[in-house]
Amino acid sequence: MKKIAALAGFAALVLSGCAKTESNTIKVGGIAPLSGAVAVYGVECKNGIDLAVEEINAAGGINGKLVEFVCEDDEGSPDKTVNAFKKLITKDHVKYVIGSLTSGCTQAITTLSQASKVVQLAPAATAPAITEAGNFIFRACFIDPFQGTVGGKFAIESLKAKKAAVLYDAGNDYSVGLQDNFVATFKALGGEVVAIESYAGGDKDFNAQLTKIKNANPDVVYLPDYYGTVALIAKQLRAQGIKVPLIGGDGWDGLTANAGDEVLNGFYSNHYADDSDEVVVQKFVKAFEDKYGKKPNSFAALGYDSMYLLKDAIVAAGSEDSVSVRAALEASDGDYVTGHLTFDERRNPVKSAVMIELVKGKDGKITTSYKTTVNP
Repeated sequence: MKKIAALAGFAALVLSGCAKTESNTIKVGGIAPLSGAVAVYGVECKNGIDLAVEEINAAGGINGKLVEFVCEDDEGSPDKTVNAFKKLITKDHVKYVIGSLTSGCTQAITTLSQASKVVQLAPAATAPAITEAGNFIFRACFIDPFQGTVGGKFAIESLKAKKAAVLYDAGNDYSVGLQDNFVATFKALGGEVVAIESYAGGDKDFNAQLTKIKNANPDVVYLPDYYGTVALIAKQLRAQGIKVPLIGGDGWDGLTANAGDEVLNGFYSNHYADDSDEVVVQKFVKAFEDKYGKKPNSFAALGYDSMYLLKDAIVAAGSEDSVSVRAALEASDGDYVTGHLTFDERRNPVKSAVMIELVKGKDGKITTSYKTTVNP
């Protein structure tokens, strides 16, 4: 009861504060890990959002008002996500928040967003429970069950694997969600899971688990974790002589700058491919390269799409009122960089996923190449 009362009091404070704020700009809040272990996600996402804001403002803004993006660094810490949210709502008086990036940080503020009637749009938080806090919570990415399903289908249908092994972080909801659905799909399609091994977050030595996996003689190994850990595992895995294909999820984005040949013959599900021939994709990639001097990863694309989704919803609502914008966002139906998007009844996007292959470029460096698309 005390928690409910506290939330109600916080929501009242927020709503009264927002009601008094009039401006010639539209403030949009952002929360992302701009420093810390997963900073590559947050920095790239912010870059994508900043590019979208620049384009929107250059085209006249939203309903005649320029967009002001106020972004806070949560360092990948749920406690700091909560502090950042409270600052954005009570001091900056934002009505919409894009963030955070990882599922744990994002979920730390969903109840607060719902109680405050603040539209929260998560660019890349894939854990299924994210949107369960209520109808003000949305996401721009597909969810973990779909990624796990995509990985399982790809292993069976494209790689023709018959036996799979899995190595995952038992304390990470993202990793657990992907492995659960990969295993279920792989088995349902006739495959045999010959080894399921786990580790704890922060572990550096995976040789004991990898020895068991090697002895199980799998055709593929599924590694559902973030790029830093995957790079460590892949190096130890190859050192043990395990040469089979590796499969993962969107947390692998970042491997090209943080791993070597050990990740070759690796494939991961992702939200878009920068070498797609879709006009909307190529326009985004060129604009991003012109601004930042490098190709955008999926987190940049999801951040970019999140800002445009919010912009389109505000335009459709004809109002900055968060209740009206929420309803308009729920009715989204359009083409974005990461695909044609609509929302299901739980405000999860219905759209396709791509499989990306890690390959060696002409310059000898690890890069990515579009492999195939898997539809919902």
